[in-house]
Amino acid sequence: MYPPKHHQENDIKKIIAVIEEYPLGMLVSVLDGKPLVTHIPIIYNHKIQKLVAHIDKYNPQVVTLKDDAEVTVIFRGPDAYISPSIYTTTQLPTWNYIFVHLTGTITLINAPEAAKKTMIAMTEFLEGKEKNYILKPDNKRMDGAVNHIQAFEIDITSWEGKFKLSQDKVLKDQLHAKEALKQQAKKNRDEFIENIYKTD
Repeated sequence: MYPPKHHQENDIKKIIAVIEEYPLGMLVSVLDGKPLVTHIPIIYNHKIQKLVAHIDKYNPQVVTLKDDAEVTVIFRGPDAYISPSIYTTTQLPTWNYIFVHLTGTITLINAPEAAKKTMIAMTEFLEGKEKNYILKPDNKRMDGAVNHIQAFEIDITSWEGKFKLSQDKVLKDQLHAKEALKQQAKKNRDEFIENIYKTD
């Protein structure tokens, strides 16, 4: 497994924390030897200890999502360039990041009412503590939407946390790298969003 051992995170609680903070996952499966990737929100259901999601039924990737089919899901946390200027020791430039790679097997959810429950659960989670919007079971728009999605669960068989956080540096430099990651990741995100929304 790569990266090196000191960049591997085995704490399941920390891995789940990444999934919950950055729930837009990359669903990866294979068709005729070629990888298919779809970016969709995927939540972790603590009660059943599985990932739960749904995908557009007309997405070509759906044909690969059969019961017991193996898939990989990648969750991307914060990442940033780390300048040697922030260290107290002599170092080279690097890039720090947090990724989670999960492998598991698919269980399809075909019953409309069960699929609706996954939509409601996902909305409830993504709304956060404020709960400004509640998707109710009797919402008429769901009756139509549920016919256009394929809901599914993923039974996780492999957990991989890839946390490159300058763990091989002295403690003081690790703390400097942590602050740099926090500040640079936020700065990069904010500036990018501003730029992407600009119109000429």
